[in-house]
Formats: sequence, structure tokens, C-alpha cells
Amino acid sequence: MLDQATRQLVKATAPVLKTHGVALTRHFYARMFQHNPELKQIFNQGHQQAGSQQQALAMAVAAYAEHIDNPSVLAPVLTLVANKHASLGIRAEHYPVVGRHLLASISEVLGEAADEALLAAWGAAYGQLADLLIAEEAALYQQAATQAGGWSGWRACRVVRKVAESSEITSFYLQPADGGSLPVWLPGQYVTVRVAVPQLGIMQPRQYSLSCAPGGSSLRISVKREAATADSPAGMVSNVLHDTVEEGALIDVAPPMGDFWLDTAADTPVVLISAGVGITPMIAMLDTLLQAGQPRPVQFLHACRSPSVQAFGTHLANLAAEYPQLQVTVWYEQADRLPAHGAVASQVGRMQLGAANVLPDAHYYLCGPLAFMQAQQASLLALGVPAANLHAEAFGTGGNGLG
Repeated sequence: MLDQATRQLVKATAPVLKTHGVALTRHFYARMFQHNPELKQIFNQGHQQAGSQQQALAMAVAAYAEHIDNPSVLAPVLTLVANKHASLGIRAEHYPVVGRHLLASISEVLGEAADEALLAAWGAAYGQLADLLIAEEAALYQQAATQAGGWSGWRACRVVRKVAESSEITSFYLQPADGGSLPVWLPGQYVTVRVAVPQLGIMQPRQYSLSCAPGGSSLRISVKREAATADSPAGMVSNVLHDTVEEGALIDVAPPMGDFWLDTAADTPVVLISAGVGITPMIAMLDTLLQAGQPRPVQFLHACRSPSVQAFGTHLANLAAEYPQLQVTVWYEQADRLPAHGAVASQVGRMQLGAANVLPDAHYYLCGPLAFMQAQQASLLALGVPAANLHAEAFGTGGNGLG
């Protein structure tokens, strides 16, 4: 436990971090990559170039300083971070390196305001945070490695099928190159894949939701090609996967991780809400529910830009026609003509949730861009859904556009 003086010093920096945190984290990352360039292969360089990673870290550091008296308030965030770290292969030995550059950056950015007492306080606070994350990550590594079919670190997997799901989304079916089995994952979890990015000259990892129910012989990821926009460059890894990774290729895959998953033990109704490529974990959840033969009522609500970019449309229509407990509704922002899927209700415009979407005792799972999820959560809360029944995962650091 940190003593009171240390906590007070750290907490006093929270307002400064909220105002100048991005400058600090930008300096931190530049410093760390200059002195330890090998770490570039762990961190998403696309997020680095866009500035979203610096923003996310600044907010996290400020939140930790603000809640230093009771870090348990941040437990859900720490669990999310620990899963991300474990999926990227961040180990205990990385923490002293990061801590050294963080303290040096505080000193270099804050100047005379960062006296010895403040640096000592932040050193102790960082050590406490590192210990919490290291312990949680060690448990995740242990669980991943010791379960049947499990592993730790990177495992070579072969692309056995590559299937275009829409004009933007392509599925990759992955099987272990060693011929071994796969672990049972939780529907909603993700894997990290690692490929060489020619323009950077290094390997780069990316996390993609598993888009199939557990129990099969393959892992399936369904990847949206991230095209360049006025605000962001083209996705480095997604374009490599779409353009150069063909059937038969080998790619590195980390074990399934993530703290967002379907509660398969419950018997309450389920409402699955997604936008764009956020449909991928929802397909895994839906297939799990229906394959298990559970009679739980299910609503599948999806929003996307147009019929051409929607993935899994035929699959959803076939399921809706086969399972009477399933209702599917899709909203298209743009559509000259709606798809002719008789079992699927289609609408033009942005998703609008109403009383018909509120099922008694239902649990709601949301995935998509941050702004979309905030809007849908607000609608559900206004309709009387308890906050405890809402489960959400945002795609992308800082959110992204509709897929």
C-alpha cells in the first residue's frame, strides 16, 4: 500500500495530467521507441501515428492519479488492459522498461515542477500499478497455456480458407500448423494476429474478434479492410491481410483473450446490438446460442452503411428462417433497394431502439464504434433497461466509423 504522502502527491497531479497528459504521453512513446525500438513490434504503430494511443494512455494515467486512494475502482479497466497485454505478449520484464521511460518523461516534460519527491511518488505508484497488472496477466497466461489445446505466446496457424463476406470484410479460417487442437474460447473474445508490414519493416499485431462459435476445428476472424480517409491512413495490417495473405499462408496467432463475452449459463433473453464490423463477436454469440439449442428469445439488431458492406447477411437470414426464437433487424444508412431477405426486417436510416426491443430481464450486448454504442446505451437506459444488464465493447482506440 502507498503511504498517504505518496498518494497525495500523485493525486495532486491529476488536474495537470488532464490538461497536459497528451504532451506527456507523446513524449513518453517517442522516448521509449528511440531507446527501445524493439518495442515497436508490440505497440500498434497505426494508433501511434493517429495519436489515439497517446490520448488513451493520457486518460488512463489521469484516471489512475485521480483514484490513487482506491485503485479498486478501476478494476474493470485493469481487467480489460490485462487481457489486451496478455494477447500482445507483454510480460513482467517489460514493466521496468516502461516505468523508466515514464518517469524520465515526467521529469523532462514537467521540468522543475517534477522534483525528487514527485518522481519518487510516481515511481511508487507505477510500481503498485505494475504489480496489479503483472499478477492479473500471469493468471491469464497460466490459464491460456494449461487448458486443453491452449498455448502461450505466438503459435503458427495456417489460413485454410479465405472468404469475402462483403465488399469490405473478409473471413480467414485459421488452423494450428502443428496439427494440434484448439482451446474452447468464450463467444465474444478475440485473438491477436501478427504479420510483417512492409512499409514499417517490422511485425505488427492486431486484435480481431473471433466470429464463430467455439468448438470447431478452426479459428475464424473477419477483418474489415480499413481504407485511407481524410482523417486517418489506410489500415496497415488489414490491408496486408486482404491483399497478400492467401490460403496456405502461415501467420502468428496469440491465444483467445478478452473480458467481453456472452453469459451462456443464463436463461434470460438476449439482445445483440452491433454496427459495422462490430457484427463479428455478435455472430459468434448468436451461433453459440442457437447451436446449443437454447430456447432463449434473441433479438439481433445491426446497423451498417449499406447492403454492400454488410457481412453475414445470408447467414442471418437463414438463421432467422430456421429459428423461431430469433428476430433480426438491420438498419442501412444508405440503400437504394433493401435486400430481399424475408426473415429479416430491413430499414433505412440510423438505428432507433424502441419499446419493442426491450425484453423483460434481457441482457444486452453491444459492439461497434464508441459514439454508436454511447447512443444505444443512452436509449436503452432511457427505456428502463438496468445498467447492470448492458455489456459493451468498443472497436478501435477512440472508436471508428461504421463498417
